[in-house]
Amino acid sequence: MTYSRGDPAARKMVLVLRGELRLTAGKAAVQAAHAAVLLVRRAESHAVAELEAWLAEGGKKVALEVPTLEEMEALQRKARAAGIPSVWVEDAGFTEVPPGTRTCLGLGPAPSSRLDPITGGLPLL
Repeated sequence: MTYSRGDPAARKMVLVLRGELRLTAGKAAVQAAHAAVLLVRRAESHAVAELEAWLAEGGKKVALEVPTLEEMEALQRKARAAGIPSVWVEDAGFTEVPPGTRTCLGLGPAPSSRLDPITGGLPLL
């Protein structure tokens, strides 16, 4: 199942997790939360107007999945080329994965019209 794209002008964050890691639901939720916090912190200093518009629209977030790290890296390259903010979450390694494992890619906040061409075909987490 893929997610519904909705209003192309509305802003959102996209949180992409690695399927190959087979994280527990709780671990995946925490990794996605880390990415969202990192994106907000980045936007506070680099894109205040975009952050405030995203918050005013309800702060939409979508959690998606890709099978491999290589596919996440390709998404990040496409996002950077499109000028979409991105962050990586690298795990500390205390529980399910080794230290430094890239678990989540956060994108945005950005208009859906810019994110959907990059992530619109991915399945929901």
